[in-house]
Amino acid sequence: MSGVGTRFSEVVLGGVVRQGWWLVVDEEDGPGFVLAGPFGDRDEAAWAAGGLDGAPAGLHPVYGARRADGLLRRRSSPQDRAWWTYLGEQLDRLPEGWDADLDDEHPLPGLVAEVVSALAEAGLFLYDPSGVDGELGGVCLTPEPALDGVVVSWRQHDRVSREQVHGAAADALVQQVMNRALGEVLAVRGLDVEPLGGAHVVRGEVALT
Repeated sequence: MSGVGTRFSEVVLGGVVRQGWWLVVDEEDGPGFVLAGPFGDRDEAAWAAGGLDGAPAGLHPVYGARRADGLLRRRSSPQDRAWWTYLGEQLDRLPEGWDADLDDEHPLPGLVAEVVSALAEAGLFLYDPSGVDGELGGVCLTPEPALDGVVVSWRQHDRVSREQVHGAAADALVQQVMNRALGEVLAVRGLDVEPLGGAHVVRGEVALT
C-alpha cells in the first residue's frame, strides 16, 4: 500500500516510511505481522481495515516500526505521547507535596493516577484553584492517606458555585447530580466507590468474586 498520510510524522529510511500506523495481526507470542500500511493516523488505518476483502480476524491498527521481516516493533504513538503529557498536567494540579510522607510502596499514588486517568478518559478535568482557568470548576480530588483512598467531588463554574446566578437551589441540585455522576463513572471503571457526605471516597478496585 503506497498511500502515506501526513497528519503525524513518520520515520523515513532509505526513502521508505518505516514508522507509522499499520494493520497488524498479532502473533500468539511476539510482535504482530504487518498486512498493510503505513497510514497517517489510527482512523485511516481502521477505515482501511473495513475495506479489506477477506481480512483475517483480529486485524487491528498498531503504531510502530516495520521490520525487514514484515513484523512490527511497537512504538508509542503521537496520540499516546500526547495522552501521557495531558495526564501529567492533570496530576500536576494536585497539591504540591501531597505524597511527601508516603513510602515508595504505598498504594495511594498508584490509585490517584488510576482515578485521574479514568476521569480524564471520561472527558473530565481536575479543578485547578491556582490556575488561570480556576473559575471553570472541575473535579476536586483529594488523596487521603487516613482513609486509604481518594476523595472525589465536583466543583461547578464560579458563576454557579460563587455567584449563584441561578439561585442556591439550582446550585445544590446540580451539585448533587454531578457528584452522583462522578461516583457512577468511577464505579463503571471498576473502582470501589463509597459515599462520603456529598462526595465519594475511592479505595482501589472492586474485588472480583
